[in-house]
Amino acid sequence: MTYSYSKATAYHRPHAVEQSHKRSSEMYVGTQYGARHETDIKQLAQLGVHHVDVPLREHWTDWTVDLLVSYREKYAKYGIEVETIHSPLGSRDAFSNDMTYLFLGPSDEKERELDSLCEIIRMASQAGLRGLLYNITILGHLRTPQRYGRGGARLSSFKYADLDQSLPDFEGGAADYDTMWERIDYFLGRIIPVAEEYKVQMACHPQDPGIKDNEYRGVARVMGTVEGLKKFEAMHENPYHGFNFCQGTVSEMLEKPGEEIYDVIRYFGTRKKIFNVHPRHHPGGKCGVTMQSKAKSVEDYLSDLDDTRREAISTVRDIVLDNLPDGYEEMMLFGMITYAVPLSIFPDTYNKQPLM
Repeated sequence: MTYSYSKATAYHRPHAVEQSHKRSSEMYVGTQYGARHETDIKQLAQLGVHHVDVPLREHWTDWTVDLLVSYREKYAKYGIEVETIHSPLGSRDAFSNDMTYLFLGPSDEKERELDSLCEIIRMASQAGLRGLLYNITILGHLRTPQRYGRGGARLSSFKYADLDQSLPDFEGGAADYDTMWERIDYFLGRIIPVAEEYKVQMACHPQDPGIKDNEYRGVARVMGTVEGLKKFEAMHENPYHGFNFCQGTVSEMLEKPGEEIYDVIRYFGTRKKIFNVHPRHHPGGKCGVTMQSKAKSVEDYLSDLDDTRREAISTVRDIVLDNLPDGYEEMMLFGMITYAVPLSIFPDTYNKQPLM
């Protein structure tokens, strides 16, 4: 994850909002990681990590300023700055998220959750955090049955054609295009002024995956297109209202991501609305074309790459071929160039795939 437009100062416990946000506009690399214990933090430091986004282990109803500061202090012992934390608005469906009602219809529960999120923003500021990451979602990140990759690894997958269209409307009620934008507008109107007051960046993840403006289970996925993201960014215009920019998700919204993604990055980047980045190369396209190539041969795979990547991969490939051990062959497996012992030589593998 690359953090942008905010360079952290040396770690300190702030005494006022103004003291906690003296940061310059630079970009630097960090990671998104929830340490299980202190040895994990130590290993991050050994790997050269200096900035992190942290999902808290405690339920949000137990969050306090002291708790948030304790996370910063725990990482700071190893020279790591906790920049942002996950808000209770995660990537699951509304009834599985820690906060349920924020994007459902009007209710007392919704108002209580909005008040609580405003309080979390205040606590984040008082603890010296730069921002909060969140999702605007009712259905959560959509996925279809898993695929299998190298060594039998299970891969999170999405193909629009495999999406189960027989499911009924979402249990929390349908929400068409206009309704979703009304709810988002109301949410931003409550949250962004508080974020500005306390100087906390609210970084929203695009809807994953983008399925155009199509409805699914009666819910419109309005932030599943670049135009939807532009509309969202323009609503309640504010320097503390922007994106946790997942490059892979946005690439899936495009017909030709290898050509079009750069203009999207420039559009939001020049507006200083990219607070965090998930930098991923994605040569696919709309509605679930996977990151893996469909090429049947190595030659076709290379011809599909842009000039820069083709040259880099071809250089490495030449070195591999010059040093390939006896018995190994070059082949296409799992959508990529692979070097493996073919089944004709060693057929008895645990997953019935060539031995790599």
